[in-house]
Amino acid sequence: MKRRGIMFILSSPSGAGKTTLSRLLLQNDPNITMSISYTTRPPRPGEVDGVDYFFVSEKEFEKKADEKYFYEFAEVFGNFYGTPRKRVEEELVAGRDVLFDIDWQGTRRLTAKARDDIVSIFILPPAMDELARRLKARAQDSHDVIEKRMERVRDEISHWDEYDYVVINDSIDYSLQNILYILKAERLKRRRQNSLMEFVGDLLHQRG
Repeated sequence: MKRRGIMFILSSPSGAGKTTLSRLLLQNDPNITMSISYTTRPPRPGEVDGVDYFFVSEKEFEKKADEKYFYEFAEVFGNFYGTPRKRVEEELVAGRDVLFDIDWQGTRRLTAKARDDIVSIFILPPAMDELARRLKARAQDSHDVIEKRMERVRDEISHWDEYDYVVINDSIDYSLQNILYILKAERLKRRRQNSLMEFVGDLLHQRG
């Protein structure tokens, strides 16, 4: 059954498990691909250009923004992040789903431009102290950066009701299963089955 792909968004406060769940989702479902964002921030240890992000200069980023290259872009902690438009649209037309690991601001901008294609999930931590512990355990950010992230957490969580679904991540395995169930159900929605009307028409003309 032919269908148009889904723009599948996962958002959460830093440390709530969004990145881990995104990686596991990609491993468990062959029909979803990651939208790789452009960013002006430097790579973190282990990050690979063209795999985790496209790392570009601020000048190059501004040029692409002026050329309408991005679906949406935003400044976060002094660095810019942007979602490329062309590749995403090609995947949707081919019937493949595209996964977005973006914040509520990016979700709001994408939703304003492509609401019919979007399914959004907000990941909540089980508790605030657990969230702080996860951020410190990363050992990738300075103390000041961690403090700034924690300051933003409450604001980020306040946007939970802008999402289609909410998952409380007190268990990675259980959260992943719920996300997979959501994705499967959304794929089966009638409005996403582009060839369903034709199929039913042919069915009704068949002799029993």
